[in-house]
Amino acid sequence: MVFFGGLLALLGLVTLAFRDADVLGMPPLGLGIGLLVLGAASVGLGLLRRAQRRRRRIASGEPEPIGNVFERARALPRLLRAARKEGYPGLPKGRLALWGFALLYLVSPIDVIPELLPIIGVTDDAGVAVWLLTSVSAATGMYLRWEKDRKGQTQLPPR
Repeated sequence: MVFFGGLLALLGLVTLAFRDADVLGMPPLGLGIGLLVLGAASVGLGLLRRAQRRRRRIASGEPEPIGNVFERARALPRLLRAARKEGYPGLPKGRLALWGFALLYLVSPIDVIPELLPIIGVTDDAGVAVWLLTSVSAATGMYLRWEKDRKGQTQLPPR
């Protein structure tokens, strides 16, 4: 929802900046401002929903992923190694298979919606890419949490 709102706001700004003729019978000023307002509202609602979900997860005791983007990217090889060799329980084999299928779909020339169609041709690839990145990011964040908890358990408190 946040991403969609950002796109609407960007579209509104582009309409305000570069359009001087009517768009579908609407003046560009009205359309641009309308898109900006819709985009801002969508971003605001998306951020509120995200914060509510996070509060619910924390209240229910679910562990939160940790680490920034760079820490998570550096943790990905360790996560894959731990899932393969150490039997890391947080990454089922089915998810690894889905990641593989997503990568294969992104690099293959065969698509559900061909790229020859303007704009919507890349949406299926973009959706798969966004899902893949968020899934990998969440899994590596949870792996970093698991690593941190495991290190805390192996160290004995000083006496």
